[in-house]
Amino acid sequence: MGTAEGREAPAERAAKRPAEPRGQREPDRDIPVRGRLGRSAGEERQPGYRPLWIEEPAKRHPLPDPVRTAAVRAVLIMAVTLIQAMVAFLCTMAGSWLAFPMVISSVVSTVVATWAVVDVWVTRQVWNQRYGVVSEPSSTARALRRERRARRRRERAALREQERIRRRGGAGQLSHP
Repeated sequence: MGTAEGREAPAERAAKRPAEPRGQREPDRDIPVRGRLGRSAGEERQPGYRPLWIEEPAKRHPLPDPVRTAAVRAVLIMAVTLIQAMVAFLCTMAGSWLAFPMVISSVVSTVVATWAVVDVWVTRQVWNQRYGVVSEPSSTARALRRERRARRRRERAALREQERIRRRGGAGQLSHP
């Protein structure tokens, strides 16, 4: 090497190096180091241990399971459709006998992919109508929530009444049937 560092003797380089043990470097300042929270009593880690990733809470709620299932299905169908279209194009360019069946199957697959995307949209709308918060008077979700709240209110009132009877020294029943 033509640099001054390259001409130095290995012993001189070792003498200039700081005397810190291996693995005891200062952690990166931009990557937070997790403290000892969440570790079991017998588990010991090296000081300055950094996990590969830190889980952060999601900014948005995840998709409901039926919607996610429909979306995954739609993506897979669209991927197969794109592959079929590419194979049909290449077979057409090559003049292969397989070109015509591939074009027909690509057209059918395009119809199926369109249906899959519409299925995602419909599934999402149905889920929002049943379980979501839709601010429309005709929302069935609002009526279901109202019924649930009224039922919980009745249950709490019954529990309070039972507790009041127990505090008075009753046997859990009213004196007059």
